[in-house]
Amino acid sequence: MFLERMSYPDVEKYLSRKDTVVIPVGSLESHGKHMPLGTDTIIPNRIAELLEERFPDVVIAPTLPYGATDDLRGFAGTVSLGVEGLRAVLQTICDQLFEYGFRRFIILNGHGGNVKSIEQVGIKVFERGGYLAIVNWWLIAGQIRPEWKGGHGGAEETAGVMAVDPTLIHSEYLTLGECIRNDISDELPSTSWTSVEFKGGMVTVPRHVNSITDNGWLAHGMGSDVPTNATREWGVEMLDAMADYIRDFIGALERAPLPKADGAK
Repeated sequence: MFLERMSYPDVEKYLSRKDTVVIPVGSLESHGKHMPLGTDTIIPNRIAELLEERFPDVVIAPTLPYGATDDLRGFAGTVSLGVEGLRAVLQTICDQLFEYGFRRFIILNGHGGNVKSIEQVGIKVFERGGYLAIVNWWLIAGQIRPEWKGGHGGAEETAGVMAVDPTLIHSEYLTLGECIRNDISDELPSTSWTSVEFKGGMVTVPRHVNSITDNGWLAHGMGSDVPTNATREWGVEMLDAMADYIRDFIGALERAPLPKADGAK
């Protein structure tokens, strides 16, 4: 049920009885020296494969491998569509799928910076009489199992990549820390991501992450989320659990009535 492998009569037959589509959305960005640039695409791709094994009666669209990751530009290989670029691409995809009859969209998201763009598309889908649900896999994994909770390029994501292909992990860099520096001043120390601390408060100062660290992974002070804690066994269990979760969520969303389009009586 991968859309690129289906013929158009296959899609028409599917739409005669169902209206759900899963769209994985990733990113191409630095995750530290130990991780591949495509981490946020590689993991959703694997979850989609596991979902297809468990729930072969749902259409899965091709993964969108670029996201909104402007703050990580500067690390070689990072490519960002920006918030508006991602919104425009995803809006076009969803608009055309909507025209064919899809009404329930599950966005299997691999990158936090994509959320603003996806939410904007979701509002448009809702106004037309459909639903768009955002499944941020790394957040939900940490919610259903708190010990899995992690940040950018930490143990959680490292384990996820290990589950797909352990050879993608550069083990010689696993022990390299976040290497965070106070790039603005010592009076405004860097804390999490692009925030600084001042008199007990956290103030966001948008800037490129390579101003803060030469490494590129940031776990936001999560003590257990260091890459050296990752194991392939953890990753396999976690991605299996996410596929099960999404399968069950799709069932619940398909049982829910669709909203009326704006202006409908």
